[in-house]
Amino acid sequence: MGVMPSRDAFFKAQEQGKDLVLVTEKSQPPVVKIIDLAKHKYQLKQKQAKARKKSRKQDLKEIRFSPFIGEGDYESRLKKITDFLKRGDKVRLQLQFKGREITKKEFGYEIFTNVIKATEELAIVEIEPKMIGKNLMAQLSPKTSKKT
Repeated sequence: MGVMPSRDAFFKAQEQGKDLVLVTEKSQPPVVKIIDLAKHKYQLKQKQAKARKKSRKQDLKEIRFSPFIGEGDYESRLKKITDFLKRGDKVRLQLQFKGREITKKEFGYEIFTNVIKATEELAIVEIEPKMIGKNLMAQLSPKTSKKT
């Protein structure tokens, strides 16, 4: 439409039965639009609802290990971890040391290192492996949160 005095723009909006909406007041002269405000608000609401519907809540799944885990158990847990990561969920790895197992912390760190290496193309390490009391914990986050 071009540049026009605000008074003229207001009358033009009234003529059309629409609203005069301020877009940017910092510019000189201020930028305004002649639109149907109710329709505009409705469209924004619809767009937000659609975005909410498309977004997926990211869950945090926890997988527990033991320091002296068998090969079959390790493989099944690794498969679960990859499934969770492919689905777009974060995975917390937890390894609890019981009794004298605490003296062999290197076994726990080795298990976590193997898991991290096995899932490096699917996940990034969000929280590095660290000891919290008698537990060794780490957290993996999917590189892409696409649901398969």
